[in-house]
Amino acid sequence: MDFSPRPTCAEIDLQSLLHNLDQVHRFRKSHQSILAIVKADAYGHGAVPVSRTLAAGGVSQFGVATLEEAVELRQARLEQPLLVLGGCYPGQEDAFGALELMPAVGDLDSLQRLNGWFHDSGAKLKVHLKVDTGMGRIGFSPEELTALTPQLTAMTGLDVVGLMSHLACADEADDRISARQLTAFLDVRARLSACGIVPRQIHIGNSAGLIGWNHPDCTLLRPGIMLYGGMPGDKYRPQLDLRPVMCLRTRVAQLKTVPAETGLSYGHRFHTDRDSRIAVLPIGYADGYNRLLTNRGEVLIRGRRVPVVGTVCMDWILIDVTDVPDVLVGDAVTLLGGTEENCITAEEWGGWVDSISYEVFCRIGSRVPRRYLEAHRA
Repeated sequence: MDFSPRPTCAEIDLQSLLHNLDQVHRFRKSHQSILAIVKADAYGHGAVPVSRTLAAGGVSQFGVATLEEAVELRQARLEQPLLVLGGCYPGQEDAFGALELMPAVGDLDSLQRLNGWFHDSGAKLKVHLKVDTGMGRIGFSPEELTALTPQLTAMTGLDVVGLMSHLACADEADDRISARQLTAFLDVRARLSACGIVPRQIHIGNSAGLIGWNHPDCTLLRPGIMLYGGMPGDKYRPQLDLRPVMCLRTRVAQLKTVPAETGLSYGHRFHTDRDSRIAVLPIGYADGYNRLLTNRGEVLIRGRRVPVVGTVCMDWILIDVTDVPDVLVGDAVTLLGGTEENCITAEEWGGWVDSISYEVFCRIGSRVPRRYLEAHRA
């Protein structure tokens, strides 16, 4: 059945995506290639259209978090190499082989299981070894990995094509932790190389890392948030010209005039202090508009910023348009994004709810349709 959707949607500007990719290229050395991170549905932007656009822009590989995310890209006929950052769980080995996926491997049990499986099948699985240099998350310790070199050289079911780590504090003002991590990472690489294990793809640079910690020994860059217009750390702001890719919009569904001292929405957490004009918008926390934006958030209407008032509901929010003349039902409202002169950034939104731009993007749920503005190259 054909019908018009409600007016809430997320516009995804693929031209801005390519512009941000050009920003990555500014920091790329001639021998380095790009592995674009498109996990979590490309941070809520749509993994398939984003990956197709980036591939057309010259990206040679992609990174996802799970097998399911990789399957989606393969079903969409994305043929580029795919790195599955979350690894290969028991029972997924056949799929990894059939779809030619590369898992990140950071523990001995997984390494032995995968080697046994692919050795027995007469095949080889390409893997990236994950070393934990200071994130404290998944990965071999540097000492553990270097001690495993005799076993690694004997694992005929695996092709170690990559060595990777992840910077914990590359976006922080204090550089000491990142410096220690990079030193530890390069030391592991040297030790593996001395034992005859020479991965072709060496990478530690996420968005912040590729700007501030792009060592010439690294052959691969892993941009994520900066592709989508998110700032990878305030200290890098002067070096970057990023454009927001997502713009979250809706339209006024209803207008009402209420007297002073009127309580609004659940719990009457807001009371008007004057006769007020209130606009009702068809978006709520079920769409990813965080309930913590209650009496904190702001939106753009007719080029003006106005406050969100009252408790954010599952499907609705209220805004105070008393100071904006001539607002009408059907007027466009911008909740994220905007123009260069007047924009609500994901960082600003994140600040209102004590979070980060990554979560802001990822919370915009599947109930919000994506509308893609096509890219073009000059």
